[in-house]
Amino acid sequence: MTKERRTHIHVLGQDIAILSQKEEDFVCLTDMAKKFGGDDLIYSWMRNRNTLEFLGIWEQMNNPDFKGGEFETFKKEAGLNSFHLTPKKWVETTQAIGIQSRAGRYGGGTYAHKDLAFEFGTWLSPDSNYT
Repeated sequence: MTKERRTHIHVLGQDIAILSQKEEDFVCLTDMAKKFGGDDLIYSWMRNRNTLEFLGIWEQMNNPDFKGGEFETFKKEAGLNSFHLTPKKWVETTQAIGIQSRAGRYGGGTYAHKDLAFEFGTWLSPDSNYT
């Protein structure tokens, strides 16, 4: 089993966990969202059609096991008031590898590949140089 390495960075007064796996960095979106309100922001970000298209393109480029058909279903529903998508549901349904949902008090939260985390940071606050 590949070893994981945890580190932290400090951005605008907020500690943000970084999980390194297989030479890739995953940034804690949960920590990033704390400064701006909380986990609900992650769910709002994932409901956005533009976000889903970005996530889908990233997965298609980086994940040979990505389930494109399920992605298309989500994309059609994105933006509707009745559409709700959690990171866990995204991963389980599409076999996504760019986002991880982890349980637990210490080290738990939603983590995203650094490419996706930078996109989330821009969405959170495009003018604050948060990313």
